[in-house]
Amino acid sequence: MQLLISMMTGDFQGVTGYIYPNEFVLHWELLIVVYPYLTGLVAGAFILASLERVFNVKVLQPVYRLSLLAALAFLFVAPLPLLAHLGHPGRSFEMFLTPHTKSAMAMFGFVYAWYLMVVLLLEIWFDYRKDIVNWSREKKGLSKYIYKILTLGATDLSKDAIRFDDKIGKIITIIGIPSAFLLHGYVGFIFGSIKANPWWSSVLMPIVFLFSAIVSGIALIILIYMVTTMFRWKQVNMPCLNKLVEFLIYAMIVDFSLELLDFIQRLYESEESITILSQMISSRLFISLIVSQIIIGGVIPLVSLIWARFGQVPDEMRRIVYFIGALLVQVGIFSTRWNVVIGGQLFSKSLRGLTVYKIELFGLEGLLMACFLLILPLILLYIMAKVLPPWSAELESSTGK
Repeated sequence: MQLLISMMTGDFQGVTGYIYPNEFVLHWELLIVVYPYLTGLVAGAFILASLERVFNVKVLQPVYRLSLLAALAFLFVAPLPLLAHLGHPGRSFEMFLTPHTKSAMAMFGFVYAWYLMVVLLLEIWFDYRKDIVNWSREKKGLSKYIYKILTLGATDLSKDAIRFDDKIGKIITIIGIPSAFLLHGYVGFIFGSIKANPWWSSVLMPIVFLFSAIVSGIALIILIYMVTTMFRWKQVNMPCLNKLVEFLIYAMIVDFSLELLDFIQRLYESEESITILSQMISSRLFISLIVSQIIIGGVIPLVSLIWARFGQVPDEMRRIVYFIGALLVQVGIFSTRWNVVIGGQLFSKSLRGLTVYKIELFGLEGLLMACFLLILPLILLYIMAKVLPPWSAELESSTGK
């Protein structure tokens, strides 16, 4: 019926070759693109925070707490695209009441609960506990009672107690690193394990998803750190910012290499699907894959960031290039998610035809809903930063290159 209506209204014009009626309309739409993008930002931001806590990269201390709060804000919103896609969010409770242990999507609920309750919330609480206790004693009015509740009754500020907080926080971070890998790696696992789809089926898919998550998370923290520092009328800590960009460059090189390896492997295998996939790349995905993902979101920011970081560039110009480069990286990573989710549904199972996808403006699967879900974590982060300020006065200064 949908195919007949589309043919009558003229929407069938973009379809080429032979498409079955049930393949004309895509089942996973824009919200399923937003979902892995958000989870990638969570994993990437947390892994960045672990560099300071576990690997002792002290130069990143100015963005440690900011990374944790950003990861938590985006984690709160991460499941919302899936709930909206369900149409009836109440169905999600069945996943917890009657768990299906062989379903990767069903097990995500338990991975999500573990990462939220055990990893992020506990690490943030142990890291902030000393400050929360001090604020509960210094603040007045309603905020005083809020901080008293957040202490959970643990008001001991002795050296042994603080040392215990640091030790437990480090242990939680160590546990959180593989948890972050699992949180986003499973998304790539879902796509990579679908053998019937040649665009998705790849053993490298979980690894590619993971490293692209690290890239997007680091780029996100660079953007948030630079914007919040500007609005607070503070100077950017250049050693910290330079180190962030270095890690971003390294992650981009690894991510680009993995994607190139995956592409070379597909060409070398040259399975029967290579013809329809080539047609799809040269037509349906040319803008989003070649232009947006590879050129705008990959090559241009990588070359620009390398030039700005290691070239003889004034700090003011360096900051501008950093900001634009990190912004373009986000465009590239979102395009990656788009090309995976949407691209894998554009060709027929018979490998003889291509369909089209048009974004709706309104509705649960529409563009406005997607934009809302992308903005909501930033609103939550703003509220969290008001309650738990991530800024450290002694680290606000900008010195060196």
